[in-house]
Amino acid sequence: MNASATAITRSSNSSFYYSFSLLPRQKREAIHTVYAFCRTTDDIVDEERDEANKMALLQRWRSELGRALRGNSTFPLLNQLSVTAARFHIPVEHFYDLIRGMEMDLSKTRYGTFEELREYCYLVASSVGLMCRKIFGYRNESTQEYAINLGIALQLTNILRDIKDDAKRGRIYIPREDMARFGYSEDDLLNSRYTPQFVELMRFECQRASSYYDLAREALQDEDKRFFFPARIMWSIYAHTLNRIVASNYNVFERRISIPKFLKLLITFRYWLSHRLKYSWLKRGPLWKHSSTETQLS
Repeated sequence: MNASATAITRSSNSSFYYSFSLLPRQKREAIHTVYAFCRTTDDIVDEERDEANKMALLQRWRSELGRALRGNSTFPLLNQLSVTAARFHIPVEHFYDLIRGMEMDLSKTRYGTFEELREYCYLVASSVGLMCRKIFGYRNESTQEYAINLGIALQLTNILRDIKDDAKRGRIYIPREDMARFGYSEDDLLNSRYTPQFVELMRFECQRASSYYDLAREALQDEDKRFFFPARIMWSIYAHTLNRIVASNYNVFERRISIPKFLKLLITFRYWLSHRLKYSWLKRGPLWKHSSTETQLS
């Protein structure tokens, strides 16, 4: 395993680390490699200060990815990613889609319609879910729709949580058509004006994000839930974040909405325990017999 991939995942303190830390070793290492690739790609856009240099770095990263997939890159992480892609049959288009999404961040700072924003969410988030889908394994092709819709839901939640920080960087992801519909201007957003119009706009956007969580849940068949329990942890953590935005009456300007570490750990443990109890019971059968309806499992 490329130790730097695990280090990148752990140091991020992200929901990814909590969600995937309980996977079997081979799958966990593969996920860490995929996450490290995604994190490194994202950091080129977010941490590199020289705007003129960002596109050049992304182009080099794309070129090195191609070299890794064909034989040998100068970046050990990309070489490890190539091994992971081959082992788990991950379509390489998903890696290139993520880079395309990062390139979109450099050339596009406003979105006219939700369809434009949805394409961006697919490239930067659904592509990651589609990578992970191959590592998890599945029985039903509907898991593809699960990965796509969950990715959009997670990215929309990120966008709503980070409105203030993104505006400081000159980026507005809320579609212009939505802002016009609710009478909230770019100038209002750039100046963090918390108004009744903003509340209505945010209510609409949160409901849209929530609908994608619902679409994801509906696409995941029962027999695939055992494979996707890490993604279901992500679903829960981010849904909690969205609920906190709603509970704050959508005031993301006053403070950044976040989930504390202890709650992420609690959510992770709850899903892990439920997973272990359910599938251990199914594999071995009930550990006790009962005759009374009062002791039957619900």
